[in-house]
Amino acid sequence: MTYLPAVQAHGLVKTFGSGPDKHFRAVDGIDLTVGQGEIFGVLGPNGAGKTTMLKMLATLLTIDGGNAEIFGVDVAREPHRIRQLLGVTGQYASVDENLTATENLWLFGRLQGVSGKEAKAIAARLLEQFALQEAADKPISQFSGGMRRRLDLAASLITRPPLIFLDEPTTGLDPRTRGQMWDTIRALVSDGSTILLTTQYLDEADQLADRIAVIDRGVKVAEGTPDELKASVGSSTLQLQLTVGSDQDLAMDVVRRVLGESPVLTPESGRMQVALAEADRAADVLIGLRQADISITSVSVDKPTLDEVFLALTGHDTAEGTDSADEADLNEMEVAR
Repeated sequence: MTYLPAVQAHGLVKTFGSGPDKHFRAVDGIDLTVGQGEIFGVLGPNGAGKTTMLKMLATLLTIDGGNAEIFGVDVAREPHRIRQLLGVTGQYASVDENLTATENLWLFGRLQGVSGKEAKAIAARLLEQFALQEAADKPISQFSGGMRRRLDLAASLITRPPLIFLDEPTTGLDPRTRGQMWDTIRALVSDGSTILLTTQYLDEADQLADRIAVIDRGVKVAEGTPDELKASVGSSTLQLQLTVGSDQDLAMDVVRRVLGESPVLTPESGRMQVALAEADRAADVLIGLRQADISITSVSVDKPTLDEVFLALTGHDTAEGTDSADEADLNEMEVAR
């Protein structure tokens, strides 16, 4: 039996603009392989190109370069078949504010060709599955943010697609509701679904994803399991807070001299991260800084986190992305309408 990945993409490219100005690449040559039955995380800041890539795979945006297949079906050539294979939940709930939860799910079912009787039965089952049965007859305008997100996810499961795209599924949710969404996502995979998840939350990727692709400015800069990505920046991380007014350039030079590698420095805050192949090399760095008369206000040695991985790979954290890709994406969608 031939094994087909849930998603197989090679060299995906999406450009925006027209004529001689068509030069901005929101997605720039991304390769992606998502195995069946896994949660695959796409991690990056706002504007990194995550949503644009997802929309290309979901046939909502044209593919300008490269190719992609969903369970062996070509995305560009057979968009109608692709739409039968996946469910998509975007960053913002797509439900109708003026309808009840039951009416929303019934309507989504009818739009997907389900009979009225079956759509009603599916709506009742999904409302129970997502713990929304007590709110079944309430208008969506009375729902909390977490309830809306759960209902939106339920709507994408009406036809039980084997592949589910979740684009920033916990955006704007409080920590407790985020945890509930994480449990729901894990349950979907236990029931046989494959999840492609985009997120800017490092803890979310760490908690949920079997494998992670790190994307920055439209380019995939790394891929691996959470543990593999953490190991790529060393077995430990030395965190230093330089005293205000310290010579940051000199501190960088000291670390390079002692370890032979450059640390990651956030100049505005004076925070320095130093990847350590061995935890006891932290003492060598501290001695070197003292000999150079560089003062520090705090120090700690910890195992690497995905935050440190992203900072080491890109030179900035996930909060420092640009909005260029998102704005271009929105403009293209407006043109498409």
